[in-house]
Amino acid sequence: MDSGIITRKLRIRGLVQGVGFRWSLCREAQHLGLAGWVRNRHDGSVEALVRGTPTAVENITAWAQHGPPAARVSDVHCADGDEQVALSGFTQAPTA
Repeated sequence: MDSGIITRKLRIRGLVQGVGFRWSLCREAQHLGLAGWVRNRHDGSVEALVRGTPTAVENITAWAQHGPPAARVSDVHCADGDEQVALSGFTQAPTA
């Protein structure tokens, strides 16, 4: 059984822009009941901040290792996310 809520920041690298990665990650996160956001980065990576149960966060992290069918993920870097950031729902954010 999950206890508590965790926040994790993901940085996904590879062929992850222009392949529906953000849309697919957003849909998967909503399905898992996560809060947070996903956005493209100017360096070609995708960044996401996810908050939810440890199991749901682990599931989205595992999903990010491959992404949607057209993606070619080369690396997923995970770090603790800011627990103080207010999050509601899961959205696509503007490129940063």
